[in-house]
Amino acid sequence: MRINDCFARPITGVPGRFINVLDRTSDDFNQTFKFSGTSTETLNMSSYNYLGFAQSEGPCADAVEETTRRYGLSSASSRMDAGTLDLHSDVENLVANFVGKPAAMVFSMGYGTNAAAFSTLAGKGCLVISDELNHASIRFGVRISGAVIGMYRHNDMRDLERLLREQISQGQPRTHRPWKKILVVVEGLYSMEGTMCNLPALIGLKKQYKFNLFVDEAHSIGALGPNGRGVCDYFGVDTAEVDILMGTLTKSFGANGGYIAAEKHIIDKLRYSHAGSIFGEAPAPPVITQISTSLRLIAGEVVIGQGEERLRRLAFNSRYLRIGLKRLGFIIYGQDDSPIIPLLLYNPAKMPAFSHEMLRRKIAVVVVGYPATPLVSSRARFCVSAAHTKDDLDRLLAACDEIGDILQLKFSSGLAGGAIPLAPGVTPEMEKERKQRGTLVTMPPRWPLEEVLKRGVKDVQAPLR
Repeated sequence: MRINDCFARPITGVPGRFINVLDRTSDDFNQTFKFSGTSTETLNMSSYNYLGFAQSEGPCADAVEETTRRYGLSSASSRMDAGTLDLHSDVENLVANFVGKPAAMVFSMGYGTNAAAFSTLAGKGCLVISDELNHASIRFGVRISGAVIGMYRHNDMRDLERLLREQISQGQPRTHRPWKKILVVVEGLYSMEGTMCNLPALIGLKKQYKFNLFVDEAHSIGALGPNGRGVCDYFGVDTAEVDILMGTLTKSFGANGGYIAAEKHIIDKLRYSHAGSIFGEAPAPPVITQISTSLRLIAGEVVIGQGEERLRRLAFNSRYLRIGLKRLGFIIYGQDDSPIIPLLLYNPAKMPAFSHEMLRRKIAVVVVGYPATPLVSSRARFCVSAAHTKDDLDRLLAACDEIGDILQLKFSSGLAGGAIPLAPGVTPEMEKERKQRGTLVTMPPRWPLEEVLKRGVKDVQAPLR
C-alpha cells in the first residue's frame, strides 16, 4: 500500500515521446489520493509505443478522423451478428499478408484473444507445453481449455526436449494413449525479460517431434526484424514453419486489440468458436483504421520510407540505450535488439526510491515487482520508442548514472558493454604482449558517462571489443 503512488499514475494527452502525468498527493500513506489540478510533462519511457504511432497528428490520425466521420465510433454488435464491416475484412487481409499467413482474424482485446483461443485450439486429450514465463493471458487460456499442461524452464531447449520425450513416450495420464495434439506455446519477445524465444531451435524440435507451435508476438510484431514482421523476420524463418501466429495491435501500431494468423481452416474454426468473436464487441472503426494505416506505413505502401525510418530508429535506440546502461555498470536483461530493457534493482525497497528519483527528474518509468517477477528480482523496465531522440536517451543515461550511485544499483563490472577502446597506436597484438609481460595498466571496467555518450553511436554499429 505504501508504494501505491508508483503505480497506475494517471496521465493526460497522447502517450508519445513525452507524457503528462497528473500531479497527486496523499495524506494517508497512499491509501487515497488528491489531485492538485496540475500536471508534469515527463520523458515517456513507460508506454509500448515502439514505432511512435501513438500520435494525434500525421497520416494515421488524419485517416482515423475521416473514418470516424464516415463510420462513427462503433459497429454496435459482435462480429458474429452484424458487426463485421468492410474495414474488418480489409485489415484482416492486411495482417495476413504482413505476417505471411493465408488468413487472419482480429479481435477487440489482446488479453481476450489468448484467453479464449486455447479452448478452440486444444481440449481434453491434448497436451499444451508452455514456457514458464509466458504471459498471464496464455496461462489463463490454457487452464480453461481442459488440456493437460506441461511447463519448461524459460528458453531452455534441453528442458523442452526432455519434457517432449517424456510426454510422448508416456502418453495421456492413466490410459497412456497417444496425445490427440501437442501444442507448444512461446512468446516472441518476453515483456518482463526482454528476451526472445529461440525460434530456430524450436523449429528444429518441431520437425523432430511433430508438435504444433503457437507464437505470441504481442511485443515482437512491428518491433523486430528488418521489415518489422516479428521474430520470424528477425531470425529469417519461414512463417509456414509456425502453425499459429498471435499478436496484439496495441504496442507497435498505436491501436488496441489482437489478431491470430494461421491456415484458413484454423481461422474459419476460430470465427465460429472463439468467444471474443461470438460475445465480444467488434473492433471499433477508428481503431481498425489506425491499424490498417500503420500497417501500410510499415510496409511502405503509403508515405514511402517513413516505416523503414521508424524501424531503423527503434533498432538504433534499443541498442544504444542497452549498451550505455551496461557500460555504466547496471545489470540488464534481454537481447541487444529488444526494445524492452529491464534494469535489475533486486531489492523491492528500491522500487519506490528509483521511481521517485526518476519522476523528480521528470522521467516516467515503470517499476515491476512480485508477483510479476520473483520477489528478489524487482526491476525497472524501459520501453524504447522510435519517437525517442538520442538526446532523450542521453538524458535517461545521465539520470540512471546519478541514481545508480545514490541507490547503489551498479552491480556489474561494465564488461557486458565491451572493453574500453585501445589507446591510439596500440594494436590488439601489442595489448596481448603487454599482458604476457605484466606491464599492461588495467583500466577500471565501468565506463564514465562522458565516454558512454561519446562512443555510443559508433559502437552500436560495430562488434564489441
